[in-house]
Amino acid sequence: MNWLRNLFSDKQGDDLNRQTTQPATPQIDEKVVRLSADNPIKKPEDDALGRVKSASSFAKQVLSLDASEGVVVGVLGAWGSGKTSFINLTQGFFKDSGIAVLEFNPWMFSGADQLVHSFFIELSAQLRLRPGMAEVGERIEEYGESFSGLGWLPLVGPWIERGRVVTDILAKSLQRKKEGVKANQSRVREALEKLNEPIIVVLDDIDRLSTPEIRDVFKLVRLTANFPNIIYLLAFDRYRVEQALGEQGIPGRDYLEKILQIGVDLPAVPDHVLTSQIFKAIDAALEGIDNPGHFDSALWPDVFMEVIKPLIRNMRDVRRYAAAIHGSVKDLEGQVALVDVLALEAIRVFLPDVFHTLHHSVEGLTATTNDYGHHDEPPKLKQQIDNLVKAGGDQAQSVSNLIRRLFPAGERHLGGMHYGGDWKSSWLRERRVGHVSVLSYYLERVIGEQLQAFSDAEKAWSLITEKTAFESYLTSIPAERLEDVISSLEAYEDEFGAEHAVPGVVVLLNLLPKLPDRPRGMFDLDTRLVVGRVVYRLVRALKQPEAIEATVKEILPQVDSLSSKMELITDVGYREGAGHKLVSEAAAKRFEAEWREEVRNASPEKLACETDLLRVLLLTKREVAPDEPELIVPDSPEVTFALLKSARSETRSQVMGSRAVQRKPRLAWDILVELYGGEDPLRVRVETLKATPPDQVDDLFELAEKYLAGWRPQEFGDD
Repeated sequence: MNWLRNLFSDKQGDDLNRQTTQPATPQIDEKVVRLSADNPIKKPEDDALGRVKSASSFAKQVLSLDASEGVVVGVLGAWGSGKTSFINLTQGFFKDSGIAVLEFNPWMFSGADQLVHSFFIELSAQLRLRPGMAEVGERIEEYGESFSGLGWLPLVGPWIERGRVVTDILAKSLQRKKEGVKANQSRVREALEKLNEPIIVVLDDIDRLSTPEIRDVFKLVRLTANFPNIIYLLAFDRYRVEQALGEQGIPGRDYLEKILQIGVDLPAVPDHVLTSQIFKAIDAALEGIDNPGHFDSALWPDVFMEVIKPLIRNMRDVRRYAAAIHGSVKDLEGQVALVDVLALEAIRVFLPDVFHTLHHSVEGLTATTNDYGHHDEPPKLKQQIDNLVKAGGDQAQSVSNLIRRLFPAGERHLGGMHYGGDWKSSWLRERRVGHVSVLSYYLERVIGEQLQAFSDAEKAWSLITEKTAFESYLTSIPAERLEDVISSLEAYEDEFGAEHAVPGVVVLLNLLPKLPDRPRGMFDLDTRLVVGRVVYRLVRALKQPEAIEATVKEILPQVDSLSSKMELITDVGYREGAGHKLVSEAAAKRFEAEWREEVRNASPEKLACETDLLRVLLLTKREVAPDEPELIVPDSPEVTFALLKSARSETRSQVMGSRAVQRKPRLAWDILVELYGGEDPLRVRVETLKATPPDQVDDLFELAEKYLAGWRPQEFGDD
């Protein structure tokens, strides 16, 4: 059996075994149901429900009937129960017996007049094409003309083209009308009595008609039901037809029983057989799809039994569902967890109102408990969930189950558990629709920035143990997206191990200076913190201080930037408010001293390339040990320019009631003065720089001049 059923039966073992050993189970072909449109089967080898034997028995029963005064037989079943497939199988046995089978689908015609006209014309045309039945066809045509005006002429079809002139038709039609119904009926009976075998007339899809059209079809059958050697085989939903026939004060069931001599009710598909066919259909639908997505084998049995299976009632539903999931899974290319897609596609196909409401319930389904900080969460979140469940109608329980199984954050609105934001990374990693980015992608088929970043991070994570490959892949990503990709690596924190630390940290720290600056909101982390968080977690995963110390010693020589080395040393050390004390205090002091020495010995050209030169020089100056020489800032315009750039920042503020963020440039002027030993030396360095200005100065000179002129920003309010 296919892999989905195997996974299901592993968890549902006892229940499934009880189901699959029921004595009334038909023998089912084990081959996989082919993915197809919603079409009935036509050949016995396509029978998946074991109905070939029943169809053969039914055909024999029909042929054994006394048709000397006509017979009306019904195949009854609900929509999608397989009536047409059953009739197709039965027709095969009729034709093998040499019996003429005529088919008329009333659904192809609309309106009472057209229905009556078309019925007689279609029967006549089909009979004329059969050897020895031309006379019967002609008589039925004449009989039909007795009930019609001239409006049917455009529908008579190809037999007009066989040399008959319209004027002759009109003349004969008028003559037959004068002769009356009785005379024409007698001629039909005489022609039919001459037949050696009965004719079977199949009328399918009756239950698809409007109520007036259903009544007209049964009037038509009643009108011709007593013709000799005519067996009507009608297929319909009993409840729909009884409702239609009973709307004029006559009990529909009584009316139907007066017309129908024999009826066979198609049995419902056994529950375990339907389950088996659903599994086969899913398996066939996924066949050939390279990346169907992450599959949660623990979640699947519950989602199947609580969400999918209650919505699938018959084989028509199975085929519709299989066709839907094939297209969606292929289109999503593995970016959404497979179990989630299978569940949501069932909702989309069978509960379209719920699916429509789901588009307006994204926030309620995905917002975690702490997304709103200390503020009370808006009431609209629970209202969205309530509306979603209400849209399910009599399938409200399936919708509630969907929310509980697929949307953990939304479960609290149904009285369930509360989930915080720390769950989001695992939902994103597993491509669960409980994460807003994944759900949005499923609904919109447009990949958002966060999901795109995580997809890139997923690939990067697979390469992290190979330093060259990891670095090559990250540098291939557009620079403006790289920070988000690095940030997304945090989602794999619980998988970080010793083999990831050295290659991962070396590559990330060497990339840090190359990451472009970008606009940020008031509470966004800056680039240094984004990279630092991942670096810290990679190192922390080693756990033992001795192992971390050895790893840091291995990493530092491979890192080019002094600023990046400073980040790592700070993370593992004891600096107040920044260090995480991952190594011994002695080791931390040794790393810091060696780094300060490297800073003091760095050439002006190397220092000028540092992106965070201000912090590098400030720490070197402030943390100098008694036995170390003082730091002297090189007298270099390039170093001065690099210091001014790294000293520039922006303050961000918002006016109450406004979403606009106001940005104002600042210089860390006091730190610059401290590094240069006073404002006068700093003034000299700025003037020297202005004499040979770089290409892109932006507002640095203007800001420096303001500070040199005595300007200082106010602590509160506008400058």
